[in-house]
Amino acid sequence: VMGNSGTFRRSLLFSALSYLGFETCRVISQAVVVHATAKVFKIDEILEQADYLYESGETEKLYQLLTQYKESEDAELLWRLARASRDVAQLSGTSEEEKKVLVYEALEYAKRALEKNESSFAAHKKAIELNPKDATSIHLMGIWCYTFAEMPWYQRRIAKVLFATPPSSTYEEALGYFHRAEQVDPNFYSKNLLLLGKTYLKLHNRKLAAFWLTKAKDHPAHTEEDKQVQTEAAQLLTGFSDKN
Repeated sequence: VMGNSGTFRRSLLFSALSYLGFETCRVISQAVVVHATAKVFKIDEILEQADYLYESGETEKLYQLLTQYKESEDAELLWRLARASRDVAQLSGTSEEEKKVLVYEALEYAKRALEKNESSFAAHKKAIELNPKDATSIHLMGIWCYTFAEMPWYQRRIAKVLFATPPSSTYEEALGYFHRAEQVDPNFYSKNLLLLGKTYLKLHNRKLAAFWLTKAKDHPAHTEEDKQVQTEAAQLLTGFSDKN
């Protein structure tokens, strides 16, 4: 027994090390799972907060929130950031130079979102099919279509470089979504009324444009965005409404 004591000790040490190695791997594995789970929860919380800010019309706060995570690999976060960049570019207080920078940012974020999840756009359309009573989702599809329909030629050239198949749409398609959203929940969102008017303007239908712009102007202002919508609708109505 004494002669085998060295072997016994080595065997005991090996067993102890093996056990410690196993426990270390187990702890590390658990830590990785916990970290991954925490990351998912964090993304969900960010998206929930982002959607709240978007619905509240807090455009600049939304942009500031999402730009903190601009290196994210999450497609859902990236396309929201692309939308926020574009929305800030459209604010009256944004300079022309800033607008250009923000538009390029929006295209880059959109490109990364599609690279991470090319089915995101199709999935969103499918969600509308599964839940046709969700006015907000239908409205967002209208914004997507309107955004690419109004894209100027130089941005289209950029899109051709960034995307294998550049996204495209028409004002008619955007109009269809805005009308569907209104049918599901009439007057649910002042900006949907405004975009109906603006889309009819793009389609050179001044009579219907005036109808929807007037509804947008008269919509009760509950948020800062509602006030901006009222102002923009009133400005668009000035100078052409009496000619319809």
